[in-house]
Amino acid sequence: MGWNIRSYRAADRDDVLRITVESFTEVAIERNIERRFGPIRGRDWKWRKARQVDRELTADPAGAFIAESDGRVAAYVTTWSDIEAGVGFIPNLAVDGAYRNQGIGRALIDRALTHFRSLGLTHARIETLDQNPVGPTLYPACGFTEVARQIHYCRALNER
Repeated sequence: MGWNIRSYRAADRDDVLRITVESFTEVAIERNIERRFGPIRGRDWKWRKARQVDRELTADPAGAFIAESDGRVAAYVTTWSDIEAGVGFIPNLAVDGAYRNQGIGRALIDRALTHFRSLGLTHARIETLDQNPVGPTLYPACGFTEVARQIHYCRALNER
């Protein structure tokens, strides 16, 4: 194992956002929207997806974890917690292409689950798109059970 997992630091931000754009090219709702409608307000899907992850990092930096290899950010996971409900959420998990298929994603999920347990949470949730070739295999292998399917819709507001 040539990597270790540590807490997120603000200095990781640019690498996290770079990995986000690279990793979500074929599996982001924002990318699907852009394919149908084009850029929105002059911003592309990459800007919108990176902005989502940046907001997660800002909202709960203690719930973000980095897999590091030789001083480089290889992957990350973001989380948020609903303490009152007892549920932890994993909204984003991404691994740099050079580090895939080494068990880093699974290790980051394990770290997120450990974090949730330390907060006294009893359940964890994660989502994936059916077009994501990794999530439907990885998440059940990590003990997650499918509980629902959801369809996302979008429309331009200038259409009647």
